[in-house]
Amino acid sequence: MNFQDLKSIIEGLLFLAGEEGISVKQLVEVTEQRQDLILDALQDMKNSFEREGRGLQIVQIAGSYQLTTLPQHAPYFEKLAYSPTRSSLSQAALETLSIVAYRQPITRIEVEEIRGVKSERAIHTLVNKDLIEEVGRAEAIGRPILYGTTKAFLDYFALASLKDLPDLADFESSEQLEEETQLLFQKLEEQQLTFDDVDSEAIESNVDSDPVLLSSEE
Repeated sequence: MNFQDLKSIIEGLLFLAGEEGISVKQLVEVTEQRQDLILDALQDMKNSFEREGRGLQIVQIAGSYQLTTLPQHAPYFEKLAYSPTRSSLSQAALETLSIVAYRQPITRIEVEEIRGVKSERAIHTLVNKDLIEEVGRAEAIGRPILYGTTKAFLDYFALASLKDLPDLADFESSEQLEEETQLLFQKLEEQQLTFDDVDSEAIESNVDSDPVLLSSEE
């Protein structure tokens, strides 16, 4: 394996590892390359990212390496996260939120095992929207983050408490994870559509009744 191929593989592994990061030991085991070569590749990648002005950086946190964004770009990420055009949740986010609501506390890996696809981006979106939050660390290798829903989750979907979620007793078997989460997913989706309709009607009503507001928008 040449040096460039090794760096390319490491970059992909860092991306897949996400916020949990990956250690040098893991990189050695996966790539089957010497530790000193791995460290050289990481340093070369760090220097290259900085020299080229890339939007990502490689950082070492608690013995693991991660790909992260640049702190100075944070205001732009906040604008994206809270942009009105992104106020609605995607299907992936709703499905992930449903699983977290039912199975909390739960790790990202456990969510992905249920969904069958990567869920890091969906979880990141839900955390940014304050619908889920870190509630602890699992007693497992690497101490992965445990996620649970927030009070904002209840407010967002007009739920008095988690007891208002669809009753799992309605299912023949509590092991039918896809069915369990699908029912909540449908409920949350319907609730969100209702909120969106109400917001649209309110906006139209305000525009029709307030010509001053209309002219100022123009």
